[in-house]
Amino acid sequence: MILSLSMTRRALVCAVLASTSVWAQAQSIVMSSTTSTEQSGLFSHLLPAFKKASGLDVKVVALGTGQALDMARRGDADVVFVHDQAAEEKFVADGFGIKRLPVMYNDFVLIGPKADPAATRGKDIVAALAKLSAGNAAFVSRGDKSGTHAAELRFWKTANLEAAKGKGYRECGCGMGPALNIAASSGAYVLSDRATWLNFKNRADLTILVEGDQRLFNQYGVMVVNPAKHAHVKQADAQKFVDWITSPAGQGVIADYKIGGEQLFFPNAGK
Repeated sequence: MILSLSMTRRALVCAVLASTSVWAQAQSIVMSSTTSTEQSGLFSHLLPAFKKASGLDVKVVALGTGQALDMARRGDADVVFVHDQAAEEKFVADGFGIKRLPVMYNDFVLIGPKADPAATRGKDIVAALAKLSAGNAAFVSRGDKSGTHAAELRFWKTANLEAAKGKGYRECGCGMGPALNIAASSGAYVLSDRATWLNFKNRADLTILVEGDQRLFNQYGVMVVNPAKHAHVKQADAQKFVDWITSPAGQGVIADYKIGGEQLFFPNAGK
């Protein structure tokens, strides 16, 4: 009788622990996102507000956009928050995402030495890349399938310089912060999203040289991973994040994020 009672009690404890584990697991979602949203400091500002509104924790894995989408394709994320619209639309068309929604935008900027030895300064990113190529200027490319890398490659293509980027061109296969560090330590040029640049402290002799070109527009989108591809995806909780970040409340939190009084991201959900 004592043995039976002990076994019953043990089974009850195991059941409680199991249910507690499931409950804890249900209180968080995994988001694959870009290094720019992480390294700009946005998530440190944004996610506490979402948790306060929903009770959900968001575990962020910050990668280049291409890698973030690959992670979601494998079923290792519940929601994706990235910035390469063509790749995002293909992700949805291939059945991996339920629906892509715009969230916010900022822009890319060309960073380089204040002396600007390649004379790139201005508002034309394509003309600037042509000068970098002609002068064999040192240029650090992300080289990581990120949204920033994809944008950079589009600009080289527009300049008809895909195969002639100059002898100073090199890929680091790294995130935005490390790429900026390499550029700062070597006096090189680099394409960056403005938000990461504004939050970057180790600037050395670097400054913004090219900005304001409409082609430098940088749109971010969000998608719930399709449970039809991966049944374990927490669709309902992931949708709560999507609904919140595209709502007036979430959009307001994005707009409120500033560094040195300068707004880093501009909400445009529903536009």
